[in-house]
Amino acid sequence: MKILALESSAKAASVCIMDDGKLIAHYFQCSGLTHSRTLLKMAEDMLHGTGLKISDIDMVAVAKGPGSFTGIRIGVAAAKGLAWGADKAICGVSTLEAMAYQTAMKGYIICPVTDARRSQVYNALFQSDGNGIERLCPDRAVSITDLVKAAGDFEKPFYLVGDGAKICAEEFEKAGVPFGTAPDWAVMQSAVGVALAAVEKCPEDDVIPNYLRLSQAERERLEKEKNAK
Repeated sequence: MKILALESSAKAASVCIMDDGKLIAHYFQCSGLTHSRTLLKMAEDMLHGTGLKISDIDMVAVAKGPGSFTGIRIGVAAAKGLAWGADKAICGVSTLEAMAYQTAMKGYIICPVTDARRSQVYNALFQSDGNGIERLCPDRAVSITDLVKAAGDFEKPFYLVGDGAKICAEEFEKAGVPFGTAPDWAVMQSAVGVALAAVEKCPEDDVIPNYLRLSQAERERLEKEKNAK
């Protein structure tokens, strides 16, 4: 099965094509340009470069969050456009679960962390036996302090991956909690993880973004409504 995967839930954007678990092509960009300018163009260039057409793809997979609200919306919209326009299956994958698949470190608690700001990270915990990924908790927004405390409940050290790894590593080190961090080339969210996670998923009728919490604009609107009463 050929999977075209898209990842735009954080600063970096990436797309890849995977065929029956084998990586055919991967395009990663962290240039600071908006995903609305880069993501679809990256997919088009990659398809052209591999001699494939969207009609050759069996399923389009996309990171559906949590992460950047704008990035998630762009990725999901792009995936829907590609899939529905070509009458292809579509699948949404947790950004955090995709990071666990791209890491799959044995001997650790895999700890994907995406910067959620306000001293929080989007996080979930996983472990790998070398053959698959086991989820240990649901996707959540958690304070970095609470995440460091929770690490003490596990016998295995944590392995940090994601754009929040650096800020979490500093706090883990201060607390003296054992941990490892993915190398620079592997720490960011990637479409490769999305494709690997999608292999285990069933196609969906629709993909709904998972933001986990309200946007700042929504919080401000609710606060205004509350104060107006």
